Order: sequence, then structure tokens, then C-alpha cells
Amino acid sequence: MTTTTSVTSSPSGECTAARAYLRLLSAVRAVLDDPSRASLAAPLLAAPIAEADEALTAAGLAGNEREFLHLVAAQALDHRRHT
Repeated sequence: MTTTTSVTSSPSGECTAARAYLRLLSAVRAVLDDPSRASLAAPLLAAPIAEADEALTAAGLAGNEREFLHLVAAQALDHRRHT
């Protein structure tokens, strides 16, 4: 992640960034679960990585991992409650 200057972020932007990151983690797990897909990791993960990076930057969270990971944990817990 790159460091950005302070940007005002919105709660919805933060949630969007956290959900994008969770989708990225899911994609990484799917790729790593199947050793035959290892050579395809870069192409398969390019879009989820770009989505997460864009969402982090838009929410002003790039470079602020502590705050971001707290948001991810909250989103993950909320997702588990609704499934």
C-alpha cells in the first residue's frame, strides 16, 4: 500500500474498502487452495488487488493499516452475523 496525505473518508467509503479487501482475501484463498492455479495467481488477483487499492485510496485509508484492519474486522464480523 502507498502512503497518502490525509483525506477525509466517509463511513460508506471505509466499508467499501473493507469489503474490497475481504473479497481480495477470498480470491487469494481460492487461488492458493488449488496448487494447479498458482501460475495464474497474478492474472487472477490483478482485478481484486486493483479494486482494493482503489477503494483504500478513495477512503483515505492507504497507509493507515491499523484503522483499516479494525474496519476489516468489523466488516468480517458483520458478514458472519448475516450468513
